[in-house]
Amino acid sequence: MASRTELKRFSSNLADELDSAALYETLAQAEKQEDKRRVYADLAEAERRHADIWAAKLKANGVPVRAHRISLKTRITRTLARVFGPDFVLRSVAANEMADRDKYAGQPDAAQMSAEERHHADIVQEVVNRNKGLDKGSAIAAAESWHRGVASGNDLRAAVLGANDGLVSNFCLIMGVAGAGSDSRTVLVTAFAGLIAGAASMALGEWLSVTNSRELARTQIAKEKDELEHMPDAERHELALIYQAKGIEPAEARRVAAQIMRDKDKALDTLTREELGLDPQELGGNPWTAAFASFALFAVGAIFPAIAFLWSSGADAIAQCIVLSGLGLAAIGVFTSLFNGRSAIFSALRQVLIGMVAAGCTFGLGKVLGVSL
Repeated sequence: MASRTELKRFSSNLADELDSAALYETLAQAEKQEDKRRVYADLAEAERRHADIWAAKLKANGVPVRAHRISLKTRITRTLARVFGPDFVLRSVAANEMADRDKYAGQPDAAQMSAEERHHADIVQEVVNRNKGLDKGSAIAAAESWHRGVASGNDLRAAVLGANDGLVSNFCLIMGVAGAGSDSRTVLVTAFAGLIAGAASMALGEWLSVTNSRELARTQIAKEKDELEHMPDAERHELALIYQAKGIEPAEARRVAAQIMRDKDKALDTLTREELGLDPQELGGNPWTAAFASFALFAVGAIFPAIAFLWSSGADAIAQCIVLSGLGLAAIGVFTSLFNGRSAIFSALRQVLIGMVAAGCTFGLGKVLGVSL
């Protein structure tokens, strides 16, 4: 008879596997490419098999297996996949798979499943690499590319964090002004001034960042092209050393480097990716698109704490501002759980707590300054 701790582990594992199966089934249904649809369907089937194992363990110990309720985090991811397509959430799915790849490592009764989970993480990451247009040779450096994917973020992550910046900054600004005893009209003007100023600052900063990154990338690629033209032997040697550093035998590394160098365009593309760490197809993206997205996302977040002052005033407006901001922070916390590996409830509570503490500090500061002045 299993202990209470083991039964709890069985139930937790069952829920995780059923969530994963539901997610991959949704990805398979939403995917238009047949090869990727088949991959997602196979992963869903594998997760269902794992779930059956844990369900059988519970039943063997006399524990009834109830109908599974899919977690909020998984429901959100499935909805986003249906609306925007599987690729929109793929990097987040890959990052979560990598984070969970060793979840069975310390469970002696799940050795086979542990190996399969690691394989699943590799499969999803391979789909990500294919989406990025990496062929087998240029993907050598991508064995751990999920780290870069998480660090650089995807569209979903950028959207959530942009909205978070707007909400928290404007919420704190409003609380500071309200704490100083300003009337509702002054608070409203300040709120929308903060919204426009913050959104414009974010947009300009993003435009400059992307533009400078693209200009630097073009300069580096031009220099690499010049070196390739005038010092091909040195570049071939550098490329061979890069492959050796990745664990390829010296002789094989030299052979691969020599083969790549036969095609100047392919050699430049490979050196750009391997030596400079740049994707020549992207170069940081479009600066105008990035600027517009930053402006819009900041404004979306900043509007939450401001709108209460459009129809209310005084203490009522402040109370509504706090409630609306709390709801916005909770929603952002739920969305961050899609790529931070934590539960939706934990992420939401943490986001609300941090935002409220920050706003409380500015409200207190405004109160002190309002009295002293």
